[in-house]
This record gives sequence, C-alpha cells and structure tokens, in this order.
Amino acid sequence: MSESYSLPTEPEGVIPSLIERFNSGKVSAMMTLYEGAVLIADDGRTVTDRAEIAAELERDLSLGLPLEAKARHVFVAGDIAEIVVDWAIYGTGSDGKHVHVAGTASDVARRGADGLWRYLIDNRLGTAVRQPA
Repeated sequence: MSESYSLPTEPEGVIPSLIERFNSGKVSAMMTLYEGAVLIADDGRTVTDRAEIAAELERDLSLGLPLEAKARHVFVAGDIAEIVVDWAIYGTGSDGKHVHVAGTASDVARRGADGLWRYLIDNRLGTAVRQPA
C-alpha cells in the first residue's frame, strides 16, 4: 500500500506538509514539494538539479530523526509566499551519537497553475553565514 500526501492549498500548509513528508523518511514524498525549485545548500551553493536536491534531502532523512518546524511568519503576495521557519532535528542517531541540527529558514513558495503550493526556494539556513565545505 503506497501512502499519498496531498499538496497544500494554502501557503500556511507548506510547513505541515513538509513535516509530514520528512517524517515519512521517503525522499520521493519530499520531492513532490520541489517542482522547479531551488535548494540552497548549507555551503551556499544553489542546487537546481532534481537528483542533487534529492541527495541533499536524503542526507537529512538518513539521520532517521523527526523534523520539528514551526512557521514564524508567512507573507503572501499573490501566488508567491515567503515563509520564515524555525526548525530542528535532534535526538540520538543510529550510531548512538547525539544529533542537533537547527536553524531559521527563509523559504519561498509558489502557487502553481493547479492551485497547489510548492517550494520555489528552500533556504533552510536563512541568513546564516555559510562556511565552504
């Protein structure tokens, strides 16, 4: 039986949809939120290739820990929304080590022709200064 995740019909639904998909552990569920999107990597690179976006997402999913996130602000102008999000992934990893990754994202979502909202820009570290890898 395959699980189906609906896409949000309002910009406020982007983050709950992200949490549900992330916590499923399935990169395929995550990728439906990234149609024509840009992901900003932790080192500041702009990632547009779908396979590269999936690899970036898989790195976080491989921690095997849940995502906690809460939208701080949602600003909407027509079919575009900026979403400021406080998020964290923490717990004990499969290797027994403590994991704590967190930040404040500055994301942009767009309403598609189908009326559903998806990421346009996923900038999980917001204005944080990036250090090259």
